[in-house]
Amino acid sequence: MSGELMKKEDNGMVVIQPAEISLFNDRLQYIREDLKDSPYIAETLRVLPVGGYRSAIGSFWNAVVDDLRNKIIFRSLKVFNKEMCPKKEIKNYEDFQDNVNDEMLIDGAYKIGVIGWEAHKVLKHAKETRHVFDGHPRSSDPTMLKTISMIEDCIKYVLSQEYPPQIIDIDEYIDNMGTSEFDRNEYSISDAISDLPDTYKNELINRLFSSYITDTCSTILRSNIEIVAPILWRVLPKDVIIQISHRVDKEIVKGNAVATEYAFAFISMVGAKKYLSTSSKKYLLAPIVERLTNNLDVFAVENECVETLSKYAGYIPRELLYPYVNALTQTYVGHIGGSAYYARTDFYADGAAFRIPSMFEKFDDESAHAFVEVIKTNSTLKNRIHSTVKLRRLRRLGEIVKKRISDNFSESDFIDMLLNEEREKEFYNYISNRNKSEY
Repeated sequence: MSGELMKKEDNGMVVIQPAEISLFNDRLQYIREDLKDSPYIAETLRVLPVGGYRSAIGSFWNAVVDDLRNKIIFRSLKVFNKEMCPKKEIKNYEDFQDNVNDEMLIDGAYKIGVIGWEAHKVLKHAKETRHVFDGHPRSSDPTMLKTISMIEDCIKYVLSQEYPPQIIDIDEYIDNMGTSEFDRNEYSISDAISDLPDTYKNELINRLFSSYITDTCSTILRSNIEIVAPILWRVLPKDVIIQISHRVDKEIVKGNAVATEYAFAFISMVGAKKYLSTSSKKYLLAPIVERLTNNLDVFAVENECVETLSKYAGYIPRELLYPYVNALTQTYVGHIGGSAYYARTDFYADGAAFRIPSMFEKFDDESAHAFVEVIKTNSTLKNRIHSTVKLRRLRRLGEIVKKRISDNFSESDFIDMLLNEEREKEFYNYISNRNKSEY
C-alpha cells in the first residue's frame, strides 16, 4: 500500500491517511438516511481509519443482510416463504438467523422483487468477498480497492435503495374484488399487481379465470375481473398467457356450456384470441359460420353472425377458411330484390356490410385463394354478380384482397381480371365456362 495513504505506528497500529478516508466517505454518503445510525455501518466507520479492512467487509455485509431482511419482511414474508420454502416458516426478523443463509436471502430477495437481476448477480460476488476475507481469518489481507469495491456495490444495489412496494395478499385482494368498495381506478390496480413476482401473477390470473367462469360468480366480482384481468394480462409472462388460453380446451371437454362461454369471453376480454388452440377456435367459430351460411339474406342473422366473427378475423382455422370467406362474400354482395317500402333493388345486411371490409383486411394469401375459389365455384354468387351493382360490390372486396396478396400469389391475374372493367366480358366468360370444383 502506498505510504501516502497509510502508515504503521510504532505500536503496530495501521493508520489510514485522510486521502484514503475520503475515498470511503465519497461512497458512504449515498447510504440511505434511515441507515446512517446502523450499528453495522457505525462499526465499519470505526475500523476503517485503522485499516481494519477485514472487519469492515464483515460489518458492512451485516448491514446488507440486515437491510435485505427488513425489506423482505416489509414486502411480504408470505411470498418469501412460498418462493424459498425455508426449513422453518419465517414469521419475524429473528427467524432468519438460523433458517435462512445469505445465499437463500439473496435468491429470495430477487425472486420476490426486492432486488433486480443485476443486483442479484453482484451481491453473490459481494457475499463471496465477505466469505473469503471475513469468514476465513487466514486468508490474505483484503486491499483498500477490494474493500471499496465491495462497499460500493453494496451501497449501489442495496443500502441506497428505498423499500420496495408491499405485495398484495391475493386472498384478501380477490375477496375485496367481490365487494362494491373495490377501487376500480386503473392506476391503483396497476400499482397493486404489476410489481407482483411472476409466481403470484400466475396464481392471480388463474384464480381470476376460475372465478370468472363459475356460475356462482357474482356480477360485482365478474365486473371487477373485467377491469383487473386486462391490466394484469399486460404484465404476464408469455408462458402463462398460453397456459391460460389453453384452459379453454379443458372447459370445452367438461361439457358445461355456460362455463365454456365465459371462458371464451375471458380470452376475448384480455385480447388473447390468437393464443387459442385450433380446436377451440373451431368449436367456437364453426357453428357461427354454419349459421351464417344457412341464413344468407336473413339480415338480422347476418348482422349478428358477422359481428361475432369480426372479433376473430385473422384467426380463422384453415379448415373453416372456405366456408368463412364464402359466407362473408355472399353476405357483403347481398341480393337483388324489390320492396313495397323502399325504392331500391340493391339489398344487403347493413351492419354486416359495415364490418366485412375490415375483416378482409386481415386476409393472407390462403384467405385470398379461398376468395378466388368462392367466385369460381359459387353458382348463386355467379348469378348475382351479373348485376352491375353486385359486381361493383364484389370488386370492392377484390380491391382489398389485391392489397393483401403477396407478389407470388398464383391467382393475381384472376384478381386483376375481376377489377379491370375492360376485362369484364372476359371475366364473365371465365366464371361461366369453368366447371365447379371442390376447394
